[in-house]
Amino acid sequence: MLALNLSDEQKVLRDMVRDFATKKLKPIASQIDETEMIPKEIISEICEFGLLGAAFPVEYGGSGFGECGYAIIAEEIARVCMSTATFIGAHVSIASNSIYVAGNEEQKLKYLTPLATGEKIGAFALTESQAGSDAFNVLTHAELDENTSEWILNGSKQWISNAPIADIFIVYARTKRGISTFIVEKDTKGFTVGPPEKKLGIRGSQTATLTFEDVRIPKENLLGAEGRGFLTAMKVLDTGRLGLGAACLGACKELLNMSVQYSKERKQFNESISSFQAIQFMLAEMQTLIYQVESIVYRTATLYDEGKMTTRHAAIVKLAASEALDKCADYAMQIYGGAGYSKEYPIERYYRDARINRIFEGTSEIQKIVIAHDLLKKGELK
Repeated sequence: MLALNLSDEQKVLRDMVRDFATKKLKPIASQIDETEMIPKEIISEICEFGLLGAAFPVEYGGSGFGECGYAIIAEEIARVCMSTATFIGAHVSIASNSIYVAGNEEQKLKYLTPLATGEKIGAFALTESQAGSDAFNVLTHAELDENTSEWILNGSKQWISNAPIADIFIVYARTKRGISTFIVEKDTKGFTVGPPEKKLGIRGSQTATLTFEDVRIPKENLLGAEGRGFLTAMKVLDTGRLGLGAACLGACKELLNMSVQYSKERKQFNESISSFQAIQFMLAEMQTLIYQVESIVYRTATLYDEGKMTTRHAAIVKLAASEALDKCADYAMQIYGGAGYSKEYPIERYYRDARINRIFEGTSEIQKIVIAHDLLKKGELK
């Protein structure tokens, strides 16, 4: 981390997470990728450290570190394992945060508290086959049975992170008043989770399809007001994009560290390749991107904690960080050459893991649209 003014508590948090990531997570990061799952004991340790609740208030089982604290966690975990960072991000930033943003006190105590402590795992279910970038085109629907005071849910969801291991699902469905948000517990009759998808990268972050066939859920499991679900989703995704940006930052930093070390060790023409200007230029580009992204991420996290972050801020973070990671991964691969293309080094895993960040939680193209529309409407950021 560059010259950031971290508090003593934030420094302790950073050092604790970095120590855990280095000693426990880094040695098995390749195993997580190959087996396509995060070991239960690792998830248990993540919960014991309080990482799943660090961003939330103490009264709901959290630690009160806010978004700056969560950004530190995302950065340090993603340095060594983007799959694990994605698992944490899906649980914290979009699933748990949906309840924090839109839930009433009873829902927060019943659902957010066990999510914050890690007793329960969460998943966020918005995407459908026809509702990706066109997020408003949700076809999953819910009808209220007045006789039983239950919502009846039908439809399907696609590409849902954490689905195979989740206990609590935040589901977006169309009702008479528009898109609404529901809390659905696993093992509810008529609700099924498909097998984990086979993916190019972030393989340890399990993703699956959800199917709802006349799924009955209690009336009180409507999250927020009926018809306000799309607004909840957009607000929550802003936070998710900020956390994702912090994760991209962490991976960028590790790619730079590995590239510097390798360039000093690798000899060609009787010299370390670090002495070649072509290599130096790539390292300089990586360092510059990291400096830019770190400034954007932590400035925006501070704005969030002050209640000043806007959707445009979040879109800038997502765009800048995901594009930077793609470039850093490509530079690292070029510096390592053929060695980077093999599984002998972790570069190929970082390269594969990087690509999804320009797609999920809003593509780079969508972020550009959001930024430009808001800019033209409101002018430059103050």
